[in-house]
Amino acid sequence: MKLIMKLSVLLGMFLMLPGLAIAAGVDELSPDVQKRLYAPDIMDPQQPIGPSAYRDWKAKNPPPWTIGYASSYAGNTWRAGVMDRIIQDIIPKWKKLGLLKEIVVTQSNLKDSLQIQQMRQLVDRGVDALIVCCSNPVALNQTVKYAYDKGVPTFSFVGYLTSPYSINSSANYQHAGYLMGQQMAEEVGKKGNILVVEGIPGTSGSDSQDRGVKAGLAAYPDIKVVGSIAGMWTDQVAQAAVQKWLATHPGQLDGIIVQSAAEMGVLRALQQSGRKMVPVSIGGELGAICYWRKNLDYLKGAYHVWPPGDDFELIWDIMMRTLQGQGPKLQTVFADAVPFDKEDVKSYMGTDCDENNKLWAHVGPEVWGGQKYLDQFFLRPADPTKYRP
Repeated sequence: MKLIMKLSVLLGMFLMLPGLAIAAGVDELSPDVQKRLYAPDIMDPQQPIGPSAYRDWKAKNPPPWTIGYASSYAGNTWRAGVMDRIIQDIIPKWKKLGLLKEIVVTQSNLKDSLQIQQMRQLVDRGVDALIVCCSNPVALNQTVKYAYDKGVPTFSFVGYLTSPYSINSSANYQHAGYLMGQQMAEEVGKKGNILVVEGIPGTSGSDSQDRGVKAGLAAYPDIKVVGSIAGMWTDQVAQAAVQKWLATHPGQLDGIIVQSAAEMGVLRALQQSGRKMVPVSIGGELGAICYWRKNLDYLKGAYHVWPPGDDFELIWDIMMRTLQGQGPKLQTVFADAVPFDKEDVKSYMGTDCDENNKLWAHVGPEVWGGQKYLDQFFLRPADPTKYRP
């Protein structure tokens, strides 16, 4: 069995060499999904899409399983949204099903060395799988291999790891960023000055989306990117960074693209500056959506790119299927970025909403990679909630 898995990994790495065909795992998906989400011209070139190392793998222990969640950061509304889904929904549901013993959560405050230490400690204490989030694409790779050698698979959500021994899930961030760039260009009439507020530079999700945003804007010759600053996916940080930028750049500004979770901070910075409220891209923070609800013509449209609870539930279902031996076909599972407009915003909330609301809008697990959609990513698909060892 180990020989088979090693050969599968080597085959995936061989097929990823420049000039060769897309990996076999992608070729096994429906043509529509291949074209919509996995076309080479819309992907981050580092995104791992080879055959999964876990195609013929099954957990070393029967359920109930212990899961380690080695989170890299706890200080924003998105992370709070993830923890809310874990506590309110994931733990009760999967314990009742008899498939979960416990989830052990650690936080590394954006320190790779600490996250690596915590991952190894979780493996050594006997977890059955690891989940990580939003990390540097290469820093954790040796630790992922350490876990794999001890029979523990690693699952990365909201950003990818380049290790052949990890499984990744997210929106296609480069493509989603491109759509956001196009959306903002249309919002400002295809010409003007745009400020770009990235997430956490150096993480795969932030870098992929930033690359896509700037490519989307570059498709419009009369659009100019006048600044690019880091918002660190955190409202307070983004607010301070944008306030500083606005104070030192008094020239014309026509729009701001910001990666969630920081749009509430950007909106506050703009409001407090006394400048005209130019379009600011809105993701899923309910406080920011509330501002749009009270000013319905503020934007024409926006995208859900990483709804936190749905993102976690997606990687959780992928993990459970893998532990059950369903055989993931490839290293990365993409979900579609979901567009929404002012009619959707009206359905989310009334005008009595709170612009300081730190919760998030969600599209729901069935929209964000539901069971039927996920089936095509596995060799032996089945409802993971029906599993009986």
